[in-house]
Amino acid sequence: MSELVVALDVPSQRDALALVDLLDDDVDFFKVGLELYTREGPGVVRALHGRGKRVFLDLKLHDIPNTVARAVASASALEVELLTIHTVGGRRMMEAAVDAAGPGLALLGVTVLTSSDAPEVAEVWGRPVEAVEPEVVRLAGLARAAGVPGVVASPREARVLRGALGPDALVVTPGIRLPDDAVGDQVRIATPQAAVAAGATHLVVGRPIREADDPGAAARTFGQAIRAADAAPGQQARERAET
Repeated sequence: MSELVVALDVPSQRDALALVDLLDDDVDFFKVGLELYTREGPGVVRALHGRGKRVFLDLKLHDIPNTVARAVASASALEVELLTIHTVGGRRMMEAAVDAAGPGLALLGVTVLTSSDAPEVAEVWGRPVEAVEPEVVRLAGLARAAGVPGVVASPREARVLRGALGPDALVVTPGIRLPDDAVGDQVRIATPQAAVAAGATHLVVGRPIREADDPGAAARTFGQAIRAADAAPGQQARERAET
C-alpha cells in the first residue's frame, strides 16, 4: 500500500500542530523539513509523537561520514521512521549512515531535487546532461549498493527506479499534484494515480493540502486517489483471473 505523507513546510511548531489537528482524522504521517526543524528542533518531533503521528524527518544530510553518522543516530533516538541523506555525499558517507540508523529508521537517499531540470543538473555536475532520469538512476544505484533502503525522486522516475531497485525498495515521491493544482517551483511532477502506478511507496504532498481552502477535504481527496490507485492493479489482476 502506498502512503500519503503531508509536508509540514511551515515556519513554527504552532502552525504545524494547527495543521496536524485539522487533518487529524485523515492523515497520520507527516514530514518535518529544514524550515520547521531549524526553528523548533527535536521538540516538534516529540509533539507530533504526542499526537500519535508518524514522522518523516527530511534533513537531507550531507557531510563527512562521522558527522552524518552521529546525526543519524540522533534521529534514530527520536524514533522517526524516515530520514533523508544526500546520495552525492558518496558511498562511505551513506554506509556510515546505514550503520548508525538502527532497525527502526529507514534512510532515504535524495537523488536529484524535483525542482531541478537537466540544464541545472549539467551546470552543477560540470558536464553535459541530456536528461535527469539517468542521473537519478545512477545515484539511486549507488545508494542501494551502500545499503540505503530507499530513495527520494520525482514521480516521473518512480517506474524506472522500481525496476532498477527491486520490489522491496522504498520510493518516496514529492511533486505530487492533482490535475488542476498549481505547480509552484516543482518541475518534475505527477498525479497521485500516476505515482502509485509507477511504484511509489510514499507520496509527499505539501502546498496542495496546506494552502487549500479546506485542507481536510484536500487531504481526503489525495488519500482517496492513492487508495483507488492502489486498488486498481489488484482489481485488474482479479478480472484477468476471472476471464
